[in-house]
Amino acid sequence: AESLFNRAVCVQLRCQGCEERRLNVRVNIELLSISNPVHKKDLAVRLTDDTDPFFLYNLVISEEDFQSLKSQQGLLVDFSAFPQKFIDLLQQCIQEQNKDIPRFLLQLVSSASVLDHTPVSLNVVETNPFKHLTHLSLKFLPGNDAEIKKFLASCLKCLKEDKVMLEEKLRKTGEDLTRQLSYTQQSLSEKSRELDKLKNEWTSYTTALTNKHTQELTNEKERALQAQAQYQQQHEQQKKELENLHQKSIQQLQNRLSELEVINKDLTERRYKGDSTVRELKAKLSGTEDECQRAKQEVLSLRRENTTLDAECHEKEKLINQLQTRVAVLEQEIKDKDQLVLRTKEVLDATQEQKVVLEESTEKKQSHIEKLEATIKSLSAELLKANEIIKKLQGDLKTLMSKLKLKNTVTIQQEKLLAEKEERLQKEQRELQETGQALRMKEQEVCKLQEQLETTMQKLEESKQLLKTNENVITWLNKQLNEVQMAKKLETSASTHGGVRAAISPHGVPDRPSFPSSGIHHPISPLYAFQNVPELAQNKNVSSQCPVQFNTQLSKMNRGSDVQTVTATGHPANKENGDNLGLESKYFKKKDDSIPLRGLSQNTLNNSEYLKPYLPTKAQPSPKAAVTPASAYFPG
Repeated sequence: AESLFNRAVCVQLRCQGCEERRLNVRVNIELLSISNPVHKKDLAVRLTDDTDPFFLYNLVISEEDFQSLKSQQGLLVDFSAFPQKFIDLLQQCIQEQNKDIPRFLLQLVSSASVLDHTPVSLNVVETNPFKHLTHLSLKFLPGNDAEIKKFLASCLKCLKEDKVMLEEKLRKTGEDLTRQLSYTQQSLSEKSRELDKLKNEWTSYTTALTNKHTQELTNEKERALQAQAQYQQQHEQQKKELENLHQKSIQQLQNRLSELEVINKDLTERRYKGDSTVRELKAKLSGTEDECQRAKQEVLSLRRENTTLDAECHEKEKLINQLQTRVAVLEQEIKDKDQLVLRTKEVLDATQEQKVVLEESTEKKQSHIEKLEATIKSLSAELLKANEIIKKLQGDLKTLMSKLKLKNTVTIQQEKLLAEKEERLQKEQRELQETGQALRMKEQEVCKLQEQLETTMQKLEESKQLLKTNENVITWLNKQLNEVQMAKKLETSASTHGGVRAAISPHGVPDRPSFPSSGIHHPISPLYAFQNVPELAQNKNVSSQCPVQFNTQLSKMNRGSDVQTVTATGHPANKENGDNLGLESKYFKKKDDSIPLRGLSQNTLNNSEYLKPYLPTKAQPSPKAAVTPASAYFPG
């Protein structure tokens, strides 16, 4: 049950053969929802009296009852809106009940002389100057004993609940009040103690102040007496001084009086003379006043002209200001119009672009529509064909059904064969999946190998480029060596005497020496031979007749795939390329990532142990020997 309205309302009671009287009736409106066996809603209205517990009238309106009520009383609302409208009418009756002539009334009409278990009707009446209009009339039935007992039990239950709530509230308030009382008593005792302390402090403070003030008063009295004596003495002295000054001033005033009398005589004579001059001046003044009046009249006329001129000037200034403002407004309008023109141009350009885009889109859509129409036509033709085919198939189906009956016997035998074939098929599918997985693995391996191949191809191209640069550098070095050797040969040809045989190649390039004693039978790089030339020059100064022997130390380098690297070392003075043949030291530093070269041209020496300085050599290729790459000595 959902309670919608529960208030006491003043009702006008009308019984047959009795006078009208007013009665306070409690109207309770509830909306009952019943879900068993069918979900429906009923409106329950109950009339009770707070003073009379046996006063009980009930009314239950279902949806079917409401339809009959609606048709009888000409109601315009549905069952869902009826409770709210009824509550609104009751609210209007409550608002008007305190007036002398209420507009809305609630009438409780009974056919009997006394309300004694007889049906009553509750009327909502609107009074106007012409007649009483009954908006709604509801018929209530009196409650039987069971309903009255149930109502009284519910009232008793509510009262008990209210009683329990009130007792709980009273207990809580009693506890709160006892707590507050104890707290206030404690605070009162503390405040009384504080007050006693303050009183004691105040008495001690007042006694100390009185003693202090009495001492100060005695001191002040003594000081006042001393000051009074001093002031009396000073007063007497000042009195004597003032008397002396007064006598002196009297004498001075007497002297002054005699002088003033003499001056007064002179002034009277001057006064007579002044009177005569005043008369003459009055005559002159009358003439000047006439001239002044004339000048004033002229000034007034000039002022009038000036005011007229000022008014004209002011009007002209107003006109100028108006014209200036109009010019400024016109300029602003011109600027605004220019901006509008620019904006309109921009908008026009944008609209033109949109127009072009829309035209293109419309063309595309038209072409698409044409295509769709063509497809629809083709589909319609195909549908006609499909209908014909379906008819044929239906005929075939009938024939097949007859055949199927014959084939059912055959299919039972074939099912066994099918089961065996399905097992084989599953085995083959498993094998196929395994082969598919193996194939995917192989594809992945192929992809990896392709990536490796691409990387190796890139490295190969890089090595080819390095080879080209190394060959270019080596050719340049050979040229430089030949030029230097030829230059030194020309310089020292005069000073060399026997002990060394010279063997000149057809190209004029010195051959590289070989060292059979050390177990190396391939020729050494021309760089090594050239780096040992300064040693020969030094030893030549000691003994020009003795042959020069090379002190060679060959270090074995790491062996690659069919590649050998040989590094020749001479005297410690030339170990770090001390004599760099006119090149920078960065060209003789070895790189770790360099690639060795094979098949480079080498110069060999004819003599294996003894070498004469600056021998002419012959270039011979040596396929077995490998030389340190030029990129190790020439970075970049």
